[in-house]
Amino acid sequence: MSRTVSAWVTRGGDFVGVTGPFPVDVPWWAEVEQVVRHLERILHVPVLVLRLLSVDGGEGGRDGHVTYHVEAFEPPRPGALEQRQVDRALWSGDDLLRSPWARADGLRELLDWARRTLSDQGRPVTGPVEQQRTWNLAGLLRLPTGRGPVWLKATPRFASDEATVIAAFAEVAPGLVPTVLGAAEGRVLLEHIPGEDCWNADARTVEAGVRRFVAAQAALAGRRPPGLRDRRDTTLAGLVRRLLDGTVPLEISTRERDTARELTERWALLAACGLPDTLVHADFHPGNWRGDGGPPVVVDFADAHWGNPALDCLRLLDYLPEAVRTTAVRTWVDAWRSHAPGSDPARALALAEPLAHLTYAVRYQEFLDGIEPSERPYHEGDPATVIRRAVRCAARPGVS
Repeated sequence: MSRTVSAWVTRGGDFVGVTGPFPVDVPWWAEVEQVVRHLERILHVPVLVLRLLSVDGGEGGRDGHVTYHVEAFEPPRPGALEQRQVDRALWSGDDLLRSPWARADGLRELLDWARRTLSDQGRPVTGPVEQQRTWNLAGLLRLPTGRGPVWLKATPRFASDEATVIAAFAEVAPGLVPTVLGAAEGRVLLEHIPGEDCWNADARTVEAGVRRFVAAQAALAGRRPPGLRDRRDTTLAGLVRRLLDGTVPLEISTRERDTARELTERWALLAACGLPDTLVHADFHPGNWRGDGGPPVVVDFADAHWGNPALDCLRLLDYLPEAVRTTAVRTWVDAWRSHAPGSDPARALALAEPLAHLTYAVRYQEFLDGIEPSERPYHEGDPATVIRRAVRCAARPGVS
């Protein structure tokens, strides 16, 4: 299946028409660069996607028919839009959980701030803004300047303060993280990183990335940045129990719920493995690495927390082919044995595998609790899905 798109277009609070459906090559709902290009080509005016209105078909944040609310910044070309009857409540309402960048005025304010910040640094924006991604977890835009592109990222209330996390890593490992050019609450301006995302990272890249990141985490152990989310072993065990015992409707069986609750006892065993609490990325897959042949730069710290570093290795393994996975495990285990003598990182990985899925369940529920209803298709059912994975994982032969 592929993605098709319709757009409900407004300008300055007025509904001006509808266009679509039209196909785009990229299946992911959050990726809107092609959507913007298509609309600007047919409307002859600059536009930006504000938010998701509805999805018909597709799953996992991809495919199906997607309808967006789009803001035009000038009057669209006459006749380019259909004057179709639509539900006003879907585009004119203002949900309390709506992200600032999902509102036309909020997006204008965000861009004005970015332009002022860069101008004050003698680096004015030199051309049109390019919107790459927008969804409930982030808004990502590329701003051209005379010294190369700058990335503007906006994040929700439940995200970590990326500028603070990046500063902590930069202090102990310069070059491991992007350069911050400006930051305010829920937003950050980042220097462009040459190269490409490391989805197809080879063994050499994985080894360099893991070794350097573990060294930085070891250096940061005991130096928790202010305001960083607490996800230490005992805290996580309590959060998972609260989710399992709470009123949130989880579509899991009684047996799955009971098994997941029993798994929370493993966090005490994990703590006994001797790895220090430190700054955890929490979404450490190779798509959040970027490089051009040298050691990769790590990006996207919106899920960062303070806790057990085993989660980062397990997240990486989820996205690597088997041959490279072996290199990642060996490198990670050897690195932590070196930085934390007396620890047992291999046992920590085995114990933490089902616990990682339960950690994601807590985080996905935080997403659902923090976003407006029209954005819920991105994450609906995710907590139950990963709880089931934890149960299946624990059933396999391994360390107990």
